[in-house]
Amino acid sequence: LLARDTKIVLDYDDAVFHRYEHHPSRLVRALLGTKLRRLMSRACLVVAGNDYLAEYSSRYAARVAVVPTVVDLERYTLESRPRDDCKTVTVGWIGSPSTAHYLRLVYAPLRELKKRHGIRCIAVGARPDQLAGGPFEAAPWSEAVEVGSIQAFDIGIMPLLDTPWERGKCAYKIVQYMGCGLPVVASAVGANASVVQEGTSGFLATNPEDWMSSLERLIVDAQLRRKFGDNGRSIVERRYSLQAQGGRMIEFLRGIARIKEGQRA
Repeated sequence: LLARDTKIVLDYDDAVFHRYEHHPSRLVRALLGTKLRRLMSRACLVVAGNDYLAEYSSRYAARVAVVPTVVDLERYTLESRPRDDCKTVTVGWIGSPSTAHYLRLVYAPLRELKKRHGIRCIAVGARPDQLAGGPFEAAPWSEAVEVGSIQAFDIGIMPLLDTPWERGKCAYKIVQYMGCGLPVVASAVGANASVVQEGTSGFLATNPEDWMSSLERLIVDAQLRRKFGDNGRSIVERRYSLQAQGGRMIEFLRGIARIKEGQRA
C-alpha cells in the first residue's frame, strides 16, 4: 500500500520469518511464506539483532547491519547488587509465560543444587502453575520492578532449546543480567554464545552436567561471581548498551533520510 519511493527500515530481534516458513499449515506457508523476504528485498536497511538474523536477511536485503539488543545503563545499575557474603545464593531467571517452558531444561540440576547448597531459585514473569513440581518460585513481572528483581539475583540463567527459532533470539536476558553486574550461565545457542564470554563473564552449557558444574562453581565462590559480574558489566557498557549503540542507529536513520532528500533533489 506504500508508495514505491517510501523508505523502509526493518528491525528483527527474533526469527519471525520462521513462523511463516515453518508453519504447519500448507496454506499459511503458501500465502505468507515469502512475505518477509519480499519486505526485506524492498527495504533500504535491515537491522538484525544477531548474526543468525543478519545472515538470513542478507539473502534478500541489499543492506544489513547488526545492532545487538541493548539496555539503558541509566536504568540498569550496580547500586543494589547482592552482597558477596549473603548466606543464600539466588539463581534467577526473568521472562514471560511464553518462555517459561525453557526452565524445565534445568530442573534436575537445580533440584540437586538446592539439596547441596540450599540455594533459592526465582522465576520472574512465569506463572506459578507453570513451575509446579520444579525448584523455582514464581515472582510477578512489571516494568516498574524489573531491574530491581534482577538486582536481587546472585546468578542469572538463560536455558534454551537448540532450534531455528531459538537461534534467532538475541540474548536479552543475558544482557539484562550482565547490565546489573551478575554472572551468567546460559545454553550455548544462538547469540548466547557470542554475548557470554566463557570463563570471563559466565559459562555456556550444552547438557545437564554443564549446568550443574557451572552453577556450582559460581554458587560456592562469591569472588568468582563478583569477578564475572564486573566483567559482564564492562562488556555491556562497551557493546550492549543504549549508550554504545544508540548513536549507530541514529546515523543509520540519518543516512536513509539523506538518501531520500537526495532523490528528491
